[in-house]
Amino acid sequence: MTETKKWALKLTVLGDPAVGKTSLINKYITDSFSADYQPTLGVNILTKDLRFEANNSEIRLLLWDLAGQDKYELTRKMFFQGSVGSLLIYDKTRYSTFERISSKWLKDFKEYGRPDGVYILIGNKLDLKDAMKISSEEGRKLSEEINAADFIETSAKYGENVEKAFQNLVSSVLSKSGVQLEKI
Repeated sequence: MTETKKWALKLTVLGDPAVGKTSLINKYITDSFSADYQPTLGVNILTKDLRFEANNSEIRLLLWDLAGQDKYELTRKMFFQGSVGSLLIYDKTRYSTFERISSKWLKDFKEYGRPDGVYILIGNKLDLKDAMKISSEEGRKLSEEINAADFIETSAKYGENVEKAFQNLVSSVLSKSGVQLEKI
């Protein structure tokens, strides 16, 4: 019998306040959603264990939900160390959150994390169709400009593409390390 391969992956979840970082993580880990906004204070670390039968591997995801408020700027820098991948999240209803992806969040990830780290661009709040400010095409274009491994639009409220976002980030990180997992 082949020995089980085990990994621990530190992934950061980045974006402006109230883009849905915590909601996406909670939907992914516990399949729950709360409409009550509670800002993250500093950092919140959650874990999820994954098992992949196809290549006999186990992965512990360490999901670092970093506060988006500017007041955490100085302390946030130290939380990037060891991060091998990131979800860069914007709110499809607020253009300012989209503009700060490359000028703030990607810049921080590359500067304080790993310059060669993998990241996926996420357009969240797909369920708020009447309030959309950023088109899917604009998201795809930015994704190409910043060389993101993928672009996915999600709804934390309804769970749309949430599993796919995390699965594809894990697959992209492992693929860069020479381990192949299928993207959803």
